[in-house]
Amino acid sequence: MSSPHNPHQNHLLAALPAAEFDRLSPHLELVPMLLGQMLYDPGEQLQHAYFPTTGIVSLHYVTESGATAESAGVGNEGMVGISLVTGGNTTSSSAVVHTMGHAYRLDRHILKQEFTRAGPLQGLLLRYTQALITHMMQTAACTRHHSVEQQLCRWLLLTLDRSPSHVLVMTQELIARMLGVRREGITEYAGELQRAGLIQYRRGHITVIERSGLENRVCECYAVVKKEFDRLLPSTKVVSGSPSG
Repeated sequence: MSSPHNPHQNHLLAALPAAEFDRLSPHLELVPMLLGQMLYDPGEQLQHAYFPTTGIVSLHYVTESGATAESAGVGNEGMVGISLVTGGNTTSSSAVVHTMGHAYRLDRHILKQEFTRAGPLQGLLLRYTQALITHMMQTAACTRHHSVEQQLCRWLLLTLDRSPSHVLVMTQELIARMLGVRREGITEYAGELQRAGLIQYRRGHITVIERSGLENRVCECYAVVKKEFDRLLPSTKVVSGSPSG
């Protein structure tokens, strides 16, 4: 019986030519990612890179008061720990699992060794870094200029793109923390989306019923981020199997 887990479930690993993948493959360690697990703290020396397959990680900042806001999410399209190849080795943000699942972990020394070969992996991760920067910049603009409802739709669609299911295990409190808004705002707009028949929320589970309805309500930020990832990483593009309404 074949294993339900495969490194090629991560689109970056799947885009590598066979020779490069074969060098990395023996060093890839399948690890579970638990809800709320901290993969690294601000200023901490990163020891591993993570290539998510079914889990989703939130990159976010924590203020002195304890408030948080997500700058980007990383799922099966990317890698957590990009500062390992940009030379920083540490980062001012945190990486926390917001959707439990699995990832393949790679020791930082192996990653750097392969990156310095200046082969396909280097080019792939540089393009991914550019797409991730676009993601972060668009998140900042969205937070400043768009409504909570538009931000919620953007966040749901981006999470849905990375999820193997149209059912998201997610509390309204967690979404509010990710977006850096009050829980009451998420409750209000999630209720509106539910009354419109676009989602169903029950006991920490959000079921997306009509994806096209979310796309009609979202701001341009979702399309900007998606277009940039598709432009820079065309070999990793995967058509979502989630409901389209």
